[in-house]
Amino acid sequence: MAQFRVGLTGGIASGKSAADAAFAGLGVVIADADVIARELVEPGQAALAEVVAHFGTDVLGDDGRLDRASLRGRIFAHPADKTALESILHPRIRAELEARTAAAPGDIAIASIPLLTESGGRDAYPWLDRILVIDVAPETQRARLMARDGIDAELAQQMIAAQASREDRLAIADDVVCNEDTLDTLRSRIAELYRFYQRLAAEAAG
Repeated sequence: MAQFRVGLTGGIASGKSAADAAFAGLGVVIADADVIARELVEPGQAALAEVVAHFGTDVLGDDGRLDRASLRGRIFAHPADKTALESILHPRIRAELEARTAAAPGDIAIASIPLLTESGGRDAYPWLDRILVIDVAPETQRARLMARDGIDAELAQQMIAAQASREDRLAIADDVVCNEDTLDTLRSRIAELYRFYQRLAAEAAG
């Protein structure tokens, strides 16, 4: 069971997923908040029933599955609906992240949480031993978003602005990886951090 747990986060198009993959390549178990969020709203899940009870059956497709596009439109148009959705999902996501990282084999586990800053940071996740932020400049985010999603600069900027600021993310970080360089550079930096976390885990274990 993992005794040392790291929260990994970063803004949109920062390279967080690539960092997840680099840790996974080193044998570290990754508990991904986005994956858990999707699992929680599968048909038959209690969370989906709560979502439907609040939003109505309009957020379901013909197959009985959550219509994410419809729900996304609702929560962007109505901030109170966004708060309601978060109140349904976030406690469950936090509980699953804690359980999955605690049960992970090895000394270290990663909780990959894109909206860690927005969802309360360290106060919401007191069991995290470290918080790692994958960081890039806003102009890099914007360029990568435009290239990745085929969108214009205005929409890319709106997507960036919808998240926590770079400054707020960095304020909760114990460790920061600058991802302005190549994928190989990122992997090398993650490998260094992995060795560092192994030492910290060994020290914590006494």
